[in-house]
Amino acid sequence: MAAPTKRCRSGAGGFSGCLRTVKPWWRLALLLLSMSSLPAVSALVEGLYCGTEVCYDVLGVTREAAKVEIARAYRQLARRYHPDRFRPGEPGSEGETQESAHKKFLLIATAYETLKDEDTRRDYDYMLDHPEEYYQHYYTYYRRQLTPKVDVRIVILVTICAISIFQYYSWHSSYNEAINYLVTVPKYRIQAMEIAKQQGLLNRTKEKGKNRRSKEEIREQEEEVIRDIIKNKIDIKGGYQKPNLSDILLCQIVLFPYYLTNYVTWYIAWIYRFTICREEYGEEEKFYIIRRNMKMSQSQFDSLDENTRQSFLEKQLWIKENYEVYRKEQEEEMKVKMATDPRMKRYRRWMKNEGPGRLTFVDD
Repeated sequence: MAAPTKRCRSGAGGFSGCLRTVKPWWRLALLLLSMSSLPAVSALVEGLYCGTEVCYDVLGVTREAAKVEIARAYRQLARRYHPDRFRPGEPGSEGETQESAHKKFLLIATAYETLKDEDTRRDYDYMLDHPEEYYQHYYTYYRRQLTPKVDVRIVILVTICAISIFQYYSWHSSYNEAINYLVTVPKYRIQAMEIAKQQGLLNRTKEKGKNRRSKEEIREQEEEVIRDIIKNKIDIKGGYQKPNLSDILLCQIVLFPYYLTNYVTWYIAWIYRFTICREEYGEEEKFYIIRRNMKMSQSQFDSLDENTRQSFLEKQLWIKENYEVYRKEQEEEMKVKMATDPRMKRYRRWMKNEGPGRLTFVDD
């Protein structure tokens, strides 16, 4: 292919015409110059792992070296460059200072920490093989650095134990509050005193001499006796019931397979007895269906008095139709009660005259 030419014509200044060849190599030179100005992609990035040094070269091992070889090379170099053992001028340490040896030791430790762990070594090898994935290497490195070193299972276990301890302490405090309240209720206090007298716990014997107690000490002892009787004789249900270790979160999780097995067994037996064999419900089964219809928990249902629960059986509330009639009767009764309640009348009168959004100011 002929090289492009450019013809020169004589101009006003007397230049003579000429034929000059324009060579195409200047385009190639410009392309090479622009490519050389681009930043080169390098796998060694300052701030990641060993920085601009290769961790394998720092320890003097190959990429195929086993963990035993890496550990051996680390121990040898650590003994030489450790700040407490380094001595300037020793063979193999010519030209090294205390400061440079310290930096070298930190680099050796970083290289060993990188290569001794299988996951970290895999990430490092991937960075060496794929230097173009610049941001991915940063993400992988700092994600592993910032991830907690503690096992997640230990964290979960400690959290569950802390929640369980708080649960037990909270329930125990609520139970003590309930006992302190019941001690002041005349009904339970009188019953407890009668039981204490029958058991001979409140018989006041005449005390003489140094063993004679004051009235306050006798009163404190009586209060303690009454409190113990109420604790042992009264079964508190609901949110103020006596705390049980089997109810805390840790025990619930441990016993979950046991509870699940019992529930599955109970459910299969229920289907077999009452759906397939068409057996009649017993009292316990009737109470279960009533409680489920009322959407009450076991503790809430147990907190009801015996007469109320027996009335449920008399009304046959385990039957869906009977329960719907009972529910509507309760709703109508609640509406009548609210309509005849003096407090509700005052509230409706206030809403009609003043309303929640209107204020009446009285001048002084």
